Formats: sequence, C-alpha cells, structure tokens
Amino acid sequence: MRPFVFEQIRSPSEAFAATAGNASYLAGGTTLLDLMKLDVMQPERVVDINPLDQTGAGEIRASEKGLHLGALARMADAADHPDIRDQYPVIAQALMLAASQQIRNMASLGGNVLQRTRCTYFRDTSYVACNKRNPGSGCAALTGFNRSHAVLGTSDDCIATYAGDFAQALIALDATVETTGADGGRSLPFAALHRKPGQTPDQETNLKPSELIVAFTVPAKPWAKRSLYLKIRDRESYEFALASAAVALDMENGTVRDTRIALGGVATVPWRSITAEALLRGQSLDDTVLQSVADAAFAGARGAGHNDFKIALGKRTLVRALKQAAALEI
Repeated sequence: MRPFVFEQIRSPSEAFAATAGNASYLAGGTTLLDLMKLDVMQPERVVDINPLDQTGAGEIRASEKGLHLGALARMADAADHPDIRDQYPVIAQALMLAASQQIRNMASLGGNVLQRTRCTYFRDTSYVACNKRNPGSGCAALTGFNRSHAVLGTSDDCIATYAGDFAQALIALDATVETTGADGGRSLPFAALHRKPGQTPDQETNLKPSELIVAFTVPAKPWAKRSLYLKIRDRESYEFALASAAVALDMENGTVRDTRIALGGVATVPWRSITAEALLRGQSLDDTVLQSVADAAFAGARGAGHNDFKIALGKRTLVRALKQAAALEI
C-alpha cells in the first residue's frame, strides 16, 4: 500500500473540499482498502466520512410512504431491521446474502452500491489490458478466462460483472438516490446511478466529482412485500453470484397485476428487465409464460466463451425466483 494522508471531516462541505485532487471517501472501507492494498486504487488522500453519521446519515426509518436508508447505515443493521424484513424482504435477503457477518457489520449501504468489479484482470495490476483501470489498454477478459464475467450490458471494451447484491433489490423496487455535492443536493432514480461500460468503462457512475450519496428512498408499493432475492453461486457462503434475481410481484387471484425484475451476477451494471416485466403483467405464472419472460430478460445476452452457461443459468434463476415469490404467503 502506498503512503496517503488520512483526514476526518465533520460536514459535507469539509468533505467536498478535502476530496479535491486524487482523493477517495472512506466509509466502511471494505472495498477501498482491499483495492489500495492491491495497488489498483492509489488515492493520495483518504477522507473519512463516518462522522457524518452524527447528522443522521446512518438513519433507517420506515413509514406509510416508504423506506429511508441513510447511506452510512451498515449492511447488518439494514438486514436485521424488522420493518425491512417484513415489508421489503428482497432488501433484507440481498444484504444477508452479500457478505460475511463481519463485513456486513462494517460496510455501509452507500459504499456497497459503489463497490468495484471483482474481475481478476481489474484487480491484478500485472495485467496491463484493463480499460477500467487503464483506459485504452484493452480488455484481457475478452480473450482470457471469463467464467465470472457479464453477458448483459457488455461492450467491446469491457465485460466485467457488477458484483453487488443490494443494488439489484434497489433497482427492482424503484429506489431513488439522494446525493449532495458542491453544487447542492439532487435526487435521481437508482437506475440512473450506474453507467454501462460502452467505450468508457472507467466511468462507472453518474456521480459528479466529490458528490456524496446521502440516502436511498424506496416507495411503498403493492409489490414490495411479495419480493425475494435468489442468489446462485459456487458455494453457499461468502461468494459472489454467478446469477441472481431480485423479483417483486403484485398478484390477485393468481394473476400478476404488476411486477419488478432485476438481475445480478450476469450484467455489467445493476440490471432491470423492463421488457420481461411487461410480458408478465396480466399473466398467470404457468411454465410457458415464465419461459417467455426469461427468454425476454436475456434476449440481448452475449457470452464470451467460458461464461456462455450464464445465459441458461440466469433464465432458470429468474423462473425459480418468480415461482418462489408467487408461493409466498402474504
């Protein structure tokens, strides 16, 4: 790890000033410190924003209007929150399946959605060709071992998978991101936070320089309670998804009135499948309908060799998740 200056701030304005130049915010540090040790990230200044918790930045509260999640709330606290477990189970499940208990105790919700990819070629600096780490150098994964890589949202410049779980739950529930920056605060749909790689894989989000995520808000909608997160991985403990699905259903007499579908482990960004949702509305969940929905969700999928299996696996994961959600007793 390279030398750096460590600074604690007490207000957002101090944070904006402290991150001028080559600097990074620190909350839980479970991603940042790993990447600094690997020499992938090399900030000259690390700015500790945890004192902002005293301003309510870690608050969790539920009301009739919806759910407020402070960006500094810890994953463990959100996963164990009784209102989240009861009213927004997909969020609790995604957080519980995301990491070990020790990491959940440390990691913040805001930091979790901004975690970097687990692509080997990104995390190992001995590989020069990585457009995320070294723009314009190429993508070693395209011709290398790419079993864990994305099949949706890819480009000729990057096929790295977005590794998170919590983000799939947020995008499925129409969450909103609240931010603050030197130009003031703003609100944007969670679906607009991340950027597909395109020709600029190094630009991963639409956050402005020094901008901070303050909170997430999730509206109270009929489908939120009948929701779940299904994660398929090589082992049950402490492993990233090969394929996952965050689904939510609003049903009446066996017919789907409305639905939300998000996919993980298979895409370059948190992935909402609006086309699949449209096919499912007004339908009963028979095998023919479910297969059509799964096919629509992966209609644009493109394998790169070793990860070709993810297309079939992703479809089966989505079908299974929808069946399990429909069977829930609400």
